[in-house]
Amino acid sequence: MRPDGESGFTMIEMIVVLVVLGLALGLVIAHGPAHSQRLDLDATARDVAGALRIARSRAIADERAVMVRFGRGIYRLDGDPPVALPRDVLIGGDGSIRFGPDGGSSGAQIVLRSGDRRITINVDWLTGRVRMLAT
Repeated sequence: MRPDGESGFTMIEMIVVLVVLGLALGLVIAHGPAHSQRLDLDATARDVAGALRIARSRAIADERAVMVRFGRGIYRLDGDPPVALPRDVLIGGDGSIRFGPDGGSSGAQIVLRSGDRRITINVDWLTGRVRMLAT
């Protein structure tokens, strides 16, 4: 306590706190966003599997065939804009999958790779069921 009854922070204490906060913010900004090949692969596999499930649902609801096409670094549902894959995720497998109005499909096996890890997405031809298998 100060003898005159005043309390608070001194100017030097405030400057020290601001400098420390500035250094911490600088380190966070310099490091960039959190990024991991494993997380990219997992998120991409969930997105692709979700897109396949949506295509199946649309085919049943609209009573018409719906296609999902795969290309170099992209995939696309009929009527939707193409979705780009992260640069470090490679896609392999059939070029397109057709879902029929009965929920069945042309069947497919799609392999997503990143580094030494891969995830396989299987689409059953009879039921159109989509399953992910990490290997």
